[in-house]
Amino acid sequence: MDLWSWISWFFWSFVFIAYLMVLFSILADIFRDHELNGWMKALWILLLVFVPFLTALVYLIARGDGMTRRSMSQARSMQAAQDEYIRQTAGSTSSVSDIATAKSLLDSGAITQAEYEALKAEALRSQGSRPASAMS
Repeated sequence: MDLWSWISWFFWSFVFIAYLMVLFSILADIFRDHELNGWMKALWILLLVFVPFLTALVYLIARGDGMTRRSMSQARSMQAAQDEYIRQTAGSTSSVSDIATAKSLLDSGAITQAEYEALKAEALRSQGSRPASAMS
């Protein structure tokens, strides 16, 4: 194969992969849209199967703004869920570190033996109420 055949092959491979990405984005948006009823979803999918290029072009022109809004809304909700998970996980301390802190306070004389036992019992009690993912 000569140089231009290679360039042509890479170009058409790029075009095909880009088309597949657009097609899968449209399919994901069709199923993400709660305002679209089932019959319209089925119609869009049938049109994507039988008249793919024209349907993709029409979908992007007619529903592109809504596609962007739905995608951004999903990204915001996923970011909020991730932030909440990180906050929940990072905010929890292990019972081992709580007991070690209480022991160092006891050794320094800042708390009494009874207060140490109460802090130790509280740390062990709170470990039992944590989700398994937070304890590891």
